[in-house]
Amino acid sequence: MIASQERPGASLSITLRGVSMAFDRGGEPLEVLRDVTLEIGCGEFVSLLGPSGCGKSTLLRLVADILPPTAGTIEILGRSPDAARRDRALGMVFQQPVLLPWLSVEDNVALPLRIGRWGKRHPSGPSPAALLALVGLQGFERVRPAQLSGGMQQRVAIARALVSDPPILLMDEPFGALDAITRDRLNEELLRVWTETRRTILFVTHSIPEAVYLSSRVVVLSPRPAKIRRVVDVGIAHPRHPRMRDTVEFARAAAELREALEH
Repeated sequence: MIASQERPGASLSITLRGVSMAFDRGGEPLEVLRDVTLEIGCGEFVSLLGPSGCGKSTLLRLVADILPPTAGTIEILGRSPDAARRDRALGMVFQQPVLLPWLSVEDNVALPLRIGRWGKRHPSGPSPAALLALVGLQGFERVRPAQLSGGMQQRVAIARALVSDPPILLMDEPFGALDAITRDRLNEELLRVWTETRRTILFVTHSIPEAVYLSSRVVVLSPRPAKIRRVVDVGIAHPRHPRMRDTVEFARAAAELREALEH
């Protein structure tokens, strides 16, 4: 088991206060996010759900320090996003796995350890081999990405995001391009990884069933400029299994999210 490395005494992983974001569109501002305030506790699995183009991925990039907000403040474990990024407190999984085709699977996972000699300075972190075993790819260490299915490549991307031992994992609709069967399987794998590591996960999705199945809470965003319409506590106990999708509790949570999206 790979233990979470949340800062001792910290109760909140991510705090957003009055966060807004606008892009310059030829001299005319395009407002994407407006006055978003949210607190995410350590070890929570929180999904962002909203219509296409509303700003979910933008919000994730603000947390990751890829973009600075136009207004408001963001704290990551009590620090600025810039400090959190430099301390490798954030792992990121994108919509595409973005693996280097000339490297083996294990070398792709190990790549962040070589940047800035991170692995030399932090030798106690999880090994790439251990992370590949965690995501169910033991025995595939020496193969190239082209020899893997799309779902297996995304498992490699998850392992790579965890190799710097970040307490927070940001996931930008990582399973959206996969077929339904593979997506369901990876939902189960991700829940297993979360259960074993208890990382804080902030997850972007367009899928109501996926949000219900994975999340502790779901943040429902309005159309652009996105505001928080509702934060829904899923309220379904763990461990979760595929058959729970047929339960009354699951249907009730999905209906609440659908109603929040429509009003």
